[in-house]
Amino acid sequence: MDWLTISAPRPRAHLILAHGAGAAMTSLFLDQLSNSIAGHGISVHRFEFAYMAARRDGGARRPAPKAELLAGEYEAAIAALRLKLGPKPRLFIGGKSMGGRVASLIADEMFADGICAGLVCLGYPFHPVGKPLSLRTAHLEQLKCPTLIVQGARDPFGTADEVAGYSLSKAIEIEWLRDGDHDFKPRASSGVTHDQNLKHAAEAVAGVVG
Repeated sequence: MDWLTISAPRPRAHLILAHGAGAAMTSLFLDQLSNSIAGHGISVHRFEFAYMAARRDGGARRPAPKAELLAGEYEAAIAALRLKLGPKPRLFIGGKSMGGRVASLIADEMFADGICAGLVCLGYPFHPVGKPLSLRTAHLEQLKCPTLIVQGARDPFGTADEVAGYSLSKAIEIEWLRDGDHDFKPRASSGVTHDQNLKHAAEAVAGVVG
């Protein structure tokens, strides 16, 4: 398994970030945000699921598998990184969009076993675009793992107005980014820049890691 790691000097924690369904671990979004998070003393480790790694090696451009089918790969990534880092690293798991959703499916087990200290989702896909009734929130209602979801206020996968009506666990904290889309980009008329939203996101992650 290949990794992209941005190491913080004397890191106070480590964060695993998995990519979204259509963009690799080298995406500009993950690159910018990983660098910003590392600036807060958190080492960020990115990996790719096998279907995405196969694309990089010239394989067929197949669609992403269902999130549930990727849970085992994420667990294997956690085990590999823990082996690399040594005994009992302070570890958080998460990812961008689908990557965060996959992490959320295994978060309670990892937290109960003392493997991870929390979950970080960057743009959670609460529902498919244009299908607000097809919710992906059932497991989030009883989640026990401390969780941060950083979400653009107008994310088509779950806007601020939509999410306000969901029944979510009290373990979940949501940090809203002003006028942000799924990549946290605001409109020019919003009065906020993309860089400001990315900085806000990194600060929110750092605040939860503590």
